[in-house]
Amino acid sequence: MPVFFMEMCLGQFHRSGPVAVWEKMAPMFKGIGMASCFMSYIVAFYYNIIIGWSFFYLFSSFTSKLPWTSCFNSFNSADCWQIDWDTNSSAPPIPSDHASVSETVTSGLSSQETSTSFSAGLNRTYNANTSTSSTIEFFERAMLEVHKSSGLEDLGGVRWQLALCTMLTFTTLYFCLWKGVKSTGKVVYITATLPYLIMTILLIRGVLLPGAGDGIRYFITPKIESLRDPKVWIDAAVQIFFSVGSGFGTHIAYASYNKFHNDCKRDCMITVVVNSFTSLFSGFVIFSYLGYMSLKTHKDIDKVATEGPGLVFIVYPEAIATLPGSVGWSIIFFFMLLALGLDSAFGGLESPLTGLRDELSSLLKYRYFREVLTLCVIVSAFLFSLPCLTQGGIYVFTILDTFAAGTSIVFIVLCEVVAVSWFYGMPQFCKDVGKMTGQEPSIFWRICWKFICPTLLTVIVASSIISYQPLTYSGSKGVYTYPYYANIVGWCIACASMIMVPGYLVYKLIRTPGTCRQRLAVGISPRWEHENIQRTGVVSRFTGGVALCFELPKPLRTISEVSTFSECYSQCWPVTFAFLRSSKMRLYSSMVGEQKGTCVLLLLGQVYLRDDLVESRTPTCCIR
Repeated sequence: MPVFFMEMCLGQFHRSGPVAVWEKMAPMFKGIGMASCFMSYIVAFYYNIIIGWSFFYLFSSFTSKLPWTSCFNSFNSADCWQIDWDTNSSAPPIPSDHASVSETVTSGLSSQETSTSFSAGLNRTYNANTSTSSTIEFFERAMLEVHKSSGLEDLGGVRWQLALCTMLTFTTLYFCLWKGVKSTGKVVYITATLPYLIMTILLIRGVLLPGAGDGIRYFITPKIESLRDPKVWIDAAVQIFFSVGSGFGTHIAYASYNKFHNDCKRDCMITVVVNSFTSLFSGFVIFSYLGYMSLKTHKDIDKVATEGPGLVFIVYPEAIATLPGSVGWSIIFFFMLLALGLDSAFGGLESPLTGLRDELSSLLKYRYFREVLTLCVIVSAFLFSLPCLTQGGIYVFTILDTFAAGTSIVFIVLCEVVAVSWFYGMPQFCKDVGKMTGQEPSIFWRICWKFICPTLLTVIVASSIISYQPLTYSGSKGVYTYPYYANIVGWCIACASMIMVPGYLVYKLIRTPGTCRQRLAVGISPRWEHENIQRTGVVSRFTGGVALCFELPKPLRTISEVSTFSECYSQCWPVTFAFLRSSKMRLYSSMVGEQKGTCVLLLLGQVYLRDDLVESRTPTCCIR
């Protein structure tokens, strides 16, 4: 929540996207915004494929009988076991309406398996080690065709059905994004609200199923011993960043369109509460069906529940297939997935779009710039996603899913928090928030931003690196261990975004003119202080005090309270004492000789006089 609030404040105050905002705040850290946008772009390569899978399942649901409920399809193997068969008896004969596929199935079997008499039915018995659920075979053999690939070295051809479904996904995203937030905002009214209606329907049906209570009880019962596992904390951090959207630059991009005095703190609190409620609500929906499947399959719930796409595309479809009117329930469920997926995909692509638009602002004068830019981003993301759509695409998908936004997103958020709280400065940031909302953040937020968040994020980043395990993929036919070079490629993908932070920092220091101290001063200071730094050499980030100096036309001899730079310019005269009070600077005049300009520095509550910052006979007022 503190990171979410910080990102909203940054975007709303500076009115810029995730890249340009750093150019205004601390140019040296512009790489943070670039890394966020690039990471969001990479995530689009594989995240939108999941939406394409949802389209595939949705279209497959428009049948009289769901295809993943049968073992008599052309793609099924001899180890297939239907979800409605008794595991304590042999498989029943082939139904008459499936007899035509017997030869097709036979052609895909080994010589020993072809000896099975299809006229008498598939005379097979359940084997816990080799038998595969029909829902798993539909996912792996019908949709992915992963059985035709032996690994990364043999990806096979592109699955044209999945390519078309993914193309439909990217096409939908284009027409929702090409006009910016105006078109996206209208679509979100549907994609953000419809899932709640569908989840409510699914929950009502789920709690009425036998075993639902056991599943819900399993969901709400904590496992304290799991807290010792670093992977649990890493997965939780990544999940919350994906859920809330922090670290991807999305909130900065969308907040930049807010009104300046919008109450972003209120928006943050509402969003976090709604997000937490949605997570709990969907958990009840999911585990009510998992409890039902646990009872039906005589397995423990932790054996039924799986990680990754298996839960959505294997376990849940299998549970729905056992319900009366399963076709209707399947259509409703996958339509809900489409709404949820598209809603998240909007924000994911809005980040790089806004970042690129701010960097290419000189091209905004062209009429169709936004449309062309969106088209280039969408088309390129689709082309880069094609390796994930091959017969062995799941192996590429797993690499991207593991490395694209794992350690990298936590690292980027860590850099973001440190850059704002320690370099841009907590006092300056709190003043910015106060100007927008009328109230500066409390001590709670300041401690979180400056100490708690950096500490926790550092621990998570270090733990994710130390506890890393070589990459594997678990399928129905066993565990595929990735070759050594695949892990190297994965870490290269992760580092591709992380390296932008130190890389741009070094680039900025080299390209900025001046001494090393001047380069560092300009790099960590807001853009509106650069002119003053070059003219006077005063760096508030080094001294903790003066940020701006103004030459005055004449000295004044009255005590005045000023709150803006213009008032200071018109009323201030050479001062010897100054301190902050209620976000304003109270200036007390003193009979100071006009032969020398005098500048006041505030450092740890003490007052320091500087006579060498300006030429003599020039009255000067410096304010923080």
